[in-house]
Amino acid sequence: MDLKEKILVTGGAGFIGCAISGLLVEAGHAVVVLDNLHPQIHERQERPAALHPAAELVVGDVADAAAWDGVLSNYSPTVIYHLAAETGTGQSLLEATRHGNVNVVGTTQLTDALARHRCVPKSIVLSSSRAVYGEGAWRNGAGHTIYPGIRTHAMLASGLWEPSCDTGDRYRALPHAASEVRASPTSIYGATKLAQEHILSAWCSAMNVDLKVLRLQNVYGAGQSPINPYTGIITLFHRMARKGQAIPVYEDGDIVRDFVYIDDVARALVRVADSGPSSDIVDVGTGRRVSILEAARTIASLHGAPDPYITGQFRDGDVRSAVADTHVLSRHVDVDALIPFERGAKLVGDWLVEKGYA
Repeated sequence: MDLKEKILVTGGAGFIGCAISGLLVEAGHAVVVLDNLHPQIHERQERPAALHPAAELVVGDVADAAAWDGVLSNYSPTVIYHLAAETGTGQSLLEATRHGNVNVVGTTQLTDALARHRCVPKSIVLSSSRAVYGEGAWRNGAGHTIYPGIRTHAMLASGLWEPSCDTGDRYRALPHAASEVRASPTSIYGATKLAQEHILSAWCSAMNVDLKVLRLQNVYGAGQSPINPYTGIITLFHRMARKGQAIPVYEDGDIVRDFVYIDDVARALVRVADSGPSSDIVDVGTGRRVSILEAARTIASLHGAPDPYITGQFRDGDVRSAVADTHVLSRHVDVDALIPFERGAKLVGDWLVEKGYA
């Protein structure tokens, strides 16, 4: 990006938005943030301290056409980071309309407003999600690849944790690589994120706008909302361990995630936006498999808490394994320098204690 760009960040008062806005301001850009300060994230519904003081905050909802008219009547952004979204995988099963309204309608309101105001930015950067892959692709030792689909409630209630592979062979989940693994969401949240990708791809192609799509793995870090019950499992584990409680772990403990630290995610989003035109979708993660049991044990040890225990409980809509293939990401950042989970977990714990949340 050129210096002194006017940049709009939707959802910019959120966890990732604050991190990005700070980097952009420090790089010399003028930053405007559009955010509805939803109480699930912002307990007091006031400007968060983590938002850079030089970033201008406009309180409004992306699903509201009037909010867009208010922003675009005063600003003509050359770059838009579209981060605003409802993100709870399990919550989306119970509040599908809310997720569809914010994630899908909010995105079409963005494109309609740009058309109304004859504002054609140079580029749009979309923070998408690993949830678009669903269970993704699984492969056995003979090289046979399948897409097992949704783990049903009946399967999970019977303790069948691995996706159905219809043979006796042992299958293993492949890393998420947009060029190799097709999107096949198994949650309403994932479906809305994939819809965002399709909407913006169609619009940007017609309007000659460069679109960057980054599919984020499990983002965590200092600054993540400690009050949101639908995201931030790392924060939840810390708060329990700090109280001396044993951390309960769902299923058999072998749910696999790719935990990527907020600072690394923010840098990736900014650097990919700077990289020039490209049709590549970037999977953002460390590429390291961390089981939920391993994560719980790491956090418990930081606080001297009892060993975590397996509950056999489950959450509908969760996938068994999600890890990024980092070969495209490595063109933009030094993947080997990404913050490892053990260090990141300690950073989160220290922040929670410092802020009095744990």
